Amino acid sequence: MATRLPLKYVSGGDMLKELAAEQGYDVEGEDWWDTPSGRRFLKERSENSRYDLEVDKRLEKLAQKGGYVITSYALPWISPAGIRVWLKGSKAVRAARMARRDGLSIEEATKIVELRDRENAQLYRQLYGYEFDRDLSVFHLVVDTEMIEAEKVSEVIKLYAELLP
Repeated sequence: MATRLPLKYVSGGDMLKELAAEQGYDVEGEDWWDTPSGRRFLKERSENSRYDLEVDKRLEKLAQKGGYVITSYALPWISPAGIRVWLKGSKAVRAARMARRDGLSIEEATKIVELRDRENAQLYRQLYGYEFDRDLSVFHLVVDTEMIEAEKVSEVIKLYAELLP
């Protein structure tokens, strides 16, 4: 999406990885999260919410500044800045896309999607008290991605953004 607009892209995961690097972790490689070092950092993260709170604070500053496409589970609830979009997709479709993208079996991808959904829902309920997986009231636009190719999804979002004053 950011490549279709004159915007920079940043994700909560990238920001979390940046914090890990600041803590002395070697975060090289696309699959760093799956390395022993990455798993050690994720364990540390699960025991201390300061990492997630710092990521959210940094992302909120970027949102206030403008000029970014930001992916974040927390930001739509903690910042009024920007256009807030939820990409809705069933577990089965998300797992199939992950399996295709990452070369996993559908079963492996489904387990990962289920684990991430469960952990993220618990984390943000604990940190902020909202049900990100259920309450979509903070979003300006909800796009059901079930039968839309990724390229078309970005076109829908771009069109929506262009319609705004």
